[in-house]
Amino acid sequence: MLIVSIDTSIRGCSVAVHGDKGILSSYDLHTDKSSSSMLTTLVKSAVEQAGYQLSDLDAVAVAKGPGSYTGLRVGVSTAKGLCYALEKPLIAINTLEAMSLQLSPIFKRHLLCPMIDARRMEVYTAVFDDQNQFVQQTQAVILNEESFADLLKDHPIVFFGDGAVKCKSLLGSHSNAIFSEVDIYPSARTIGELARSAFSRNEFVDVPTFEPYYLKDFMSPALKKARVFA
Repeated sequence: MLIVSIDTSIRGCSVAVHGDKGILSSYDLHTDKSSSSMLTTLVKSAVEQAGYQLSDLDAVAVAKGPGSYTGLRVGVSTAKGLCYALEKPLIAINTLEAMSLQLSPIFKRHLLCPMIDARRMEVYTAVFDDQNQFVQQTQAVILNEESFADLLKDHPIVFFGDGAVKCKSLLGSHSNAIFSEVDIYPSARTIGELARSAFSRNEFVDVPTFEPYYLKDFMSPALKKARVFA
């Protein structure tokens, strides 16, 4: 098994290569904009760093979202292009699930709540147990003082990701609300770990029809302005 994984869910991008026994190489690019040409170069470099050629790949994996509209489009387009060129299958992984996997080995008997900033007081989020299983499915949430009240009543919850700062301003005083002191971002490293399991179960998506998981309908700035004046 040889899988290259791509994550462009938010600012920057990351690429990782996984084999039968785990991760072989990875690259992270922390810039505001990551073009598809730069991403393709990172993919090639990561595969070569692992000691292989692109033709050796068994599958391509990508973070399907939620996340940045532009970032997801770049990542998915690049992944689909690789699949077409190499005639390889595509694996799509939930961004929040992969974020949660970064902390699930550390926080036992806690719930995990990754958050991606969706502007204003809204976040893309989900809740997972310490086995990285969904407790609450992926959704867009407008945060307020009552957010997650039912779960917080009985469980300690670790909030993290670039949207968690909004949550901290509202829930920071709750005894069961824990906020990660380390910045946790989406990563191709954990996309690849989940992709390895998906590959073993033959969980592939249809390359021609697959689209990013935007969670909300995309509306361009021009269309937003038009609606204001309509």
